[in-house]
Amino acid sequence: MGDVAMTVPVVSSFASQHPDIQITVLTNPRFGGMFPSLPNVEFFGADTKKDYKGFLGIIKLFKALNAHKRYDMVIDLHDVLRSKVLRKIFRLKGTPCFVIEKGRAEKKALTKAEGKVMKQLKSSIERYRDVFKAAGFEVPLNFERQASLLSEEILSVTGNKETKWLSIAPFAQHKGKIYPTEQMEKVLEHFSQKQNYKILLFGGGKQEKEILEGWEARFNNVVSLAGKFPLEKELTILEHSDLLISMDSSNMHLASLVGTRVLSIWGATHPFAGFYGYGQKTEDAIQLDLACRPCSIYGNKPCLRNDYACMTQITPEMVIDRVEKIFENS
Repeated sequence: MGDVAMTVPVVSSFASQHPDIQITVLTNPRFGGMFPSLPNVEFFGADTKKDYKGFLGIIKLFKALNAHKRYDMVIDLHDVLRSKVLRKIFRLKGTPCFVIEKGRAEKKALTKAEGKVMKQLKSSIERYRDVFKAAGFEVPLNFERQASLLSEEILSVTGNKETKWLSIAPFAQHKGKIYPTEQMEKVLEHFSQKQNYKILLFGGGKQEKEILEGWEARFNNVVSLAGKFPLEKELTILEHSDLLISMDSSNMHLASLVGTRVLSIWGATHPFAGFYGYGQKTEDAIQLDLACRPCSIYGNKPCLRNDYACMTQITPEMVIDRVEKIFENS
């Protein structure tokens, strides 16, 4: 989801600069709401776990795409097994294809256990732009999302915006990217006691929902949004938030799309890998200088120390202090 979110500034900029080119964005059906409405952009939602599952599903997807329209070019911003196969079929049919260079060797050097090469790698957004450049298109970034209004449906859950909205997205896909729940709870408790804050909680899945709803029940001025709104409305809520506390996760990228400042907490992963939020300030990343990190690009590898010190040693007080300083200076 985060990878798709990072394509939005590039695809949207390209589309606005080339209104004569018709673009089909092939993605998960749930992700279309990330993209602003543009007359020359349409979405083809492909559920690869149901309708287009496995190799035969990719053949079916190719046929469905070509029944839809004829494509003059394919730009692969993902370069995974499914897109490799689909790309191969398009090439066999004579369609030129251009693919992202992910910099896998550089990322491996960044995350190896010993002798890490600690340097800032090209951002994913720049890598996406490079694919368009290889296809013959320079894409200056001019992405701006149109402002949205808080609907009555949203306000019936959040209440009117009469205080600062501090949004918190405390989860991520992998353990190496998740700030310990008991420590995040202390952060939440601190701000819940202040009358000038409302805390809005983002998450999904049964276990996450239970945790967030438990916090909502225990603390004042806390609202869990888990499972209550579709993506488009969550983006609106993020847009009207004054700050988001997030992991290295898709929520960081969603908030970035709507121009909301993000205080991000980094553990096993590192902004050097190129997955920092679009337009975010580098000083808003909370991270520790440990010899073992980063140990993973995606946070999906077991901790080499077995204690996840990269997260556990970030104290709640450190997070609270950074949030308060941001609000003091804003």
